[in-house]
Amino acid sequence: MSIDVEQFHGVFFDESEEHLQAMEDLLMTIDVDDPDIEELNSIFRAAHSIKGGSGIFGFDALTGLTHVMETLLDRARNQTMALDTAIVDVFLETVDTLKATLTAYREQQPLPDEQIAAGIEKLEATLKRQDGQAQLLAQAEAAEVEEDEGFGFFDDIPEPVAEADGTSTDALFGDLAFGATEAEDSASSAAVKADEEDDGFGFFTDIPAPEAKKDDAEEDGFGFFVDLPEPAKTAPVNVTPIKSAAQKPAAKNNNSQSKESGSIRVDTGKIDGMVNLVGELVITQSMLSMIGRDIDGQSGELLQAAIAELQRNTREIQESVMSMRMLPINMTFNRFPRVVRDLSQKLGKQVKLVIEGGATEIDKSLIEKLVDPLTHLVRNSIDHGIESPQTRAEAGKPASGTVILSAEQKGSSIIISISDDGAGLSRERIMDKALQNGLPVSLDMPDSEVWQLIFQPGFSTAAEVTDVSGRGVGMDVVRRNIESIGGRIEIESNLGRGSSFSIHLPLTLAIVDGMCVTVGKQIFVMPLLNIIESFQPKPEQIQTIGNDNVLWIRDEYWPLLPLHQMMQVDDAIQEPTESIIVLLESGKNRLGVQVDALMGQQQVVIKSLEKHYKKVAGVAGATIMGDGKVALIIDVDSMAQSCQLNIKQEVCA
Repeated sequence: MSIDVEQFHGVFFDESEEHLQAMEDLLMTIDVDDPDIEELNSIFRAAHSIKGGSGIFGFDALTGLTHVMETLLDRARNQTMALDTAIVDVFLETVDTLKATLTAYREQQPLPDEQIAAGIEKLEATLKRQDGQAQLLAQAEAAEVEEDEGFGFFDDIPEPVAEADGTSTDALFGDLAFGATEAEDSASSAAVKADEEDDGFGFFTDIPAPEAKKDDAEEDGFGFFVDLPEPAKTAPVNVTPIKSAAQKPAAKNNNSQSKESGSIRVDTGKIDGMVNLVGELVITQSMLSMIGRDIDGQSGELLQAAIAELQRNTREIQESVMSMRMLPINMTFNRFPRVVRDLSQKLGKQVKLVIEGGATEIDKSLIEKLVDPLTHLVRNSIDHGIESPQTRAEAGKPASGTVILSAEQKGSSIIISISDDGAGLSRERIMDKALQNGLPVSLDMPDSEVWQLIFQPGFSTAAEVTDVSGRGVGMDVVRRNIESIGGRIEIESNLGRGSSFSIHLPLTLAIVDGMCVTVGKQIFVMPLLNIIESFQPKPEQIQTIGNDNVLWIRDEYWPLLPLHQMMQVDDAIQEPTESIIVLLESGKNRLGVQVDALMGQQQVVIKSLEKHYKKVAGVAGATIMGDGKVALIIDVDSMAQSCQLNIKQEVCA
């Protein structure tokens, strides 16, 4: 029976990405002076799994690269090779090359042949260097033994010639799908057994194997084929271990029985389809609710009870489906230890990364769009924020700087912060650069507005242009990308003490709880998250400053925005005292919005207005009401930013 293995490509790519991420995480934390054997076994297993699967599917570039890497890893886990920082760097570079190669295969793009060749060359050079060191060590020990035992009185007795520990062509290509590497016959391969059962991807039932099957043989076939007899192995070079097994802690004995997997892989397109269907269900439920209001008597009561039950079940379905889209933000955070490590070494700085709240869950669509903004902000914290060890010592700070990457959920929002204990933002330098660029600034601008200047296109205070920063591009893109997913970014900074960039994001982009309001004959939806209260104002609460009305409430002036003016609605109530004022809050900004009336709370499905029409200022999207009408969803963040009226300044004037 022939098997079309192409149908399993997607699963292989997903599994391999997880293996590569696990390898990178372990390599980032490994102690080169005293490495944990089980961690080395885990790294070896990940590389071995990728090699086995790539051999089956014919991804030869992956196979060749992982094979050489696997040889080095096997020596490390067998304690016949001492790890150092240079070797770990080579492994990390190899992981990068494997990621690029895997992406090329997935997207059916040209392979990074030069990068692959350079990676194999570095790995082979490391192998040769280790062989040379092992040979010198063996010769030195042999000479010491001869000197001790012969006392120089007797001629040297020829020693048996040991085979070179090289990798033959047969070894390179003979074990891609069926055979086992020489590493798999080593005594320490017993620690590998426990995790090898999952490499069949769960597609086929287990095939009975001979009792004498080797530890890792089934992994090379990914469970697709029956194991074939292994070729005879050449004896390894007799190299004295750097550290004996007795000096190292024994690997953990994992005898726990395998358990049935509690999760399945589902294509995100299917989940998105379910989210859309739930959205339509919410709209249908709203339509039934409106129809039910017009039915009286016992039938009406029964219908309302049924609709209430439908509403409760619909919300539970919606929450269940939305939870499928939620993923821990660690999926994004886990890539930054590597970013911090590489960049700090490049800049000659000592930086410690602290990750907090990695288990916080966020919509998958947001996670994918956060990678670039977060990467830029973290790099900026290291490049511009954290000082050199000498500068920090002169300022009385520890030589090592700290960058904190944190996430937390507050209500229906996710707040992601990138903080550092570096030099902080310089108000003077930012103001000078703004004046040079011709930006409208004033000396009495509050710090919060000065910090926002760094998001202007082409704005950079770097003294010189490097390959890390200084070209004035990036921060404007950061803010634009964050705003495109309904978020905003705030900055706090203290000169000499550090800075903090806080990104506020909605928990999800699909469904929102809102308050429906009317302006003329138009319906608008305001997110409940931003609403403080609503009331009908008294005449003494409406004041005039300049040409604009403001609201006096809670012992302070609030900007007052007539929604009919912003949305160009003609048949709306003009007088504020005859209208309803809704107090809204967005970050540190507050404002009152004038509307005609409140219709009530409702859960609405957000539809992209920009996708089907164009971007409208102050509008986050649109939704379909129960009666089939289209209502616009207010973007409170952009609305608050559009209110340029600075109450305090005008009052003082």
